[in-house]
Amino acid sequence: MSAKAAPKGRQATYADLEALPRHRLGEIIGDELVVSPRPGVLHAFATTVLTETLSGPFQRGINGPGGWWILFEPELHFASQVLVPDVAAWRRERLPTLPDAPFMSMPPDWLCETLSPSTAVIDRTRKLDIYRREGVQFIWLVDPVARTLEVLRLRGEDWLVAGNYGGEAKIHAVPFESVELDLEALWPSLR
Repeated sequence: MSAKAAPKGRQATYADLEALPRHRLGEIIGDELVVSPRPGVLHAFATTVLTETLSGPFQRGINGPGGWWILFEPELHFASQVLVPDVAAWRRERLPTLPDAPFMSMPPDWLCETLSPSTAVIDRTRKLDIYRREGVQFIWLVDPVARTLEVLRLRGEDWLVAGNYGGEAKIHAVPFESVELDLEALWPSLR
């Protein structure tokens, strides 16, 4: 099932998001309510392993520098836009403590969108435009079917490709280049 926009004609509201069934993920992109199915197994696996891999060294400081808050599927509010990336992270120098709030309005320093056939077009177009406007500095696009990781870095008003990796590569990717990431761990069929 693919991501679908709600009927046109009126601006989507937060009440539209709250009315969705639990098995649907909703976002407000532009004025539209965009509804997606919950992620598939390969998507969930890659996202879970990536979050676990980064959390130790970068959030908890285990065999790494620490200094980050890493959140799984945080709700981000940017004016009337409501986005839910798969993973997002904030440098603690910008965000010393996490707020006790249902959403974040401060743009993350880094985020990851794990691509699914149902969401890849929206993730690569409309959401990237909003993240650029909000000043997100780094975006990782993980494709568990193609077994690739594309790393984007914001330079001025443009996304620059900072790296393309795939398969079983062991990589050092910005902004987490101080720790090696074994891509093989993200793809369950290669384990």
